Amino acid sequence: MKKHFSKVIYVAFFFILFSCNKKKLTEVVEVPLPSAEEKITMGMPDDVKANDGSFQLEKLAFGYDAMAPQLSAITLENHYSKHYLSYTNKLNEAITGTNLENLTIEEVLAQLDTSIEEQKNNAGGYYNHSLYFECIGAKSAGQPKDSLASAIVKDFESFDNFTTQFKGEATKLFGSGWVWLIVDRSGKLQITSTANQDNPLMRNAKVQGKPILALDVWEHAYYLDYQYKRKNYIDAFFNVINWRKVEENYEEAIAQ
Repeated sequence: MKKHFSKVIYVAFFFILFSCNKKKLTEVVEVPLPSAEEKITMGMPDDVKANDGSFQLEKLAFGYDAMAPQLSAITLENHYSKHYLSYTNKLNEAITGTNLENLTIEEVLAQLDTSIEEQKNNAGGYYNHSLYFECIGAKSAGQPKDSLASAIVKDFESFDNFTTQFKGEATKLFGSGWVWLIVDRSGKLQITSTANQDNPLMRNAKVQGKPILALDVWEHAYYLDYQYKRKNYIDAFFNVINWRKVEENYEEAIAQ
């Protein structure tokens, strides 16, 4: 009798425990799901404006969705309206009331004290992103023409050699930074890279010169699309380079 009673108690306990667990499980899975109609809202590039100050964002010549699938709309929107905007606002704050306030960005980069991190990082971030967004465009795949094409052949032997070297520099760059095609002080084209938001116009640059093409290899530039596959992003970048703009930059650089 005692043995039978123990079995009844055990079964009742198991039933109560199972009921509680079932109730808890039901509570966990009863989470409302988003409706199919809900979508991520995204603004327009022209709506993005920096706070009052010496510098404003360079206007995009294309919409956020213009370069998919190489660069998705959400990547461009995040990059332009958040990261670039943040550097612009912080630069304006960092130079307000200083001798850098009324200079051009090139003059700021040449004259700033690179030991003042706030000024260096934000001035670099502003200039670097301005050039990056100028040098990309929709349906821009192809090769440079005219004087820039001749200069690339002269200094790199061929466009293919230039492409290999540029991609190699970007692939091997450790951590966050930038890869550049510059016109050095002798008028020769060179490929170089810098860490963080440094660039070849700063006094601390190992290789100095006038940048004409910039590749952002910070994770914010590609991680939403390519995750850890930086090489895929670098390859895709060559499908969106606006070579016409890069050639304009080259002509301006050699005229100085």
